[in-house]
Amino acid sequence: MLHITLRQLKVFESVARNLSFTRAAEELFLTQPTISLQIKQLENAIAMPLFEQIGKRIYLTEAGQELYHYSRSIAQLLADMELALDELKGLDRGKLTISVVSTANYFTPHLLAKFCQRYHGVTVSLNVSNREAVLKQLADNLTDLAIMGQPPDGLDIVSESFMENPLVIIAPPGHPLCGQRQIPVKQLEQEVFLVREVGSGTRSAMERFFSEQEINVTRGMEADTTEAIKQAVQAGMGLGIMSLHTIELELAAHRLEVLDVQGFPIMRHWYVVHRKNKRFSQVVKTFKDFLLKEASSLVA
Repeated sequence: MLHITLRQLKVFESVARNLSFTRAAEELFLTQPTISLQIKQLENAIAMPLFEQIGKRIYLTEAGQELYHYSRSIAQLLADMELALDELKGLDRGKLTISVVSTANYFTPHLLAKFCQRYHGVTVSLNVSNREAVLKQLADNLTDLAIMGQPPDGLDIVSESFMENPLVIIAPPGHPLCGQRQIPVKQLEQEVFLVREVGSGTRSAMERFFSEQEINVTRGMEADTTEAIKQAVQAGMGLGIMSLHTIELELAAHRLEVLDVQGFPIMRHWYVVHRKNKRFSQVVKTFKDFLLKEASSLVA
């Protein structure tokens, strides 16, 4: 009989999925030596190595691949059990796991605060990442719901719009275009644009708009966070395009200006996304309904 623990399986599943002891330690809020010890104990219990190292990378052995398959099944059974128990608790107690793209984090905490004020027993696990990481969490079934501006193609998911997401062009105060009305789009060819990383929903919308308008813009710095773009625009490195929801504080403090350009704002939407066959607890169902019915008015 194998003498292994659920803790060891949980640690192994994280290392196997990430193929990294470091990322598993970050994900589970453990030290790397603790991760290594759990894996060593698990390997001793089954009397076979689970990982092999080639160069600086680790790979699953045949035994590791087999164990990974069963560890995922066990993890799903435990999650289903937790959901069933949450159903019995109702909304007095329950857990909500939600992943959001970084741009959505400017309003999501406000919505979560409103929700938790109504349902005091709910605990929330919030993960803020770029779009690629959020999609991976959806694919790996690690989150109940995700919030993003551009739902993925190809995944077996359900996506529903719950709020408008206007994209605007921002400039530093004092920029020559500030204060001008109905700026022709063609005039933007004379400007430098700071852009998000490849794969970003905001960048995709920007590129699609300029392509449709047959506008060729000069790209300057590329950054993987909204904050980096905002700081660079304030410093005078160029113009940026981003969600109006991300710049409220900077507009109030007169650190950024929204340019009045023809064709803007580009009106997109925020979506709540989940796996098609995801089993919801009562808490998750209620939060999704809350987003669909009330988020727009609360954020506005």
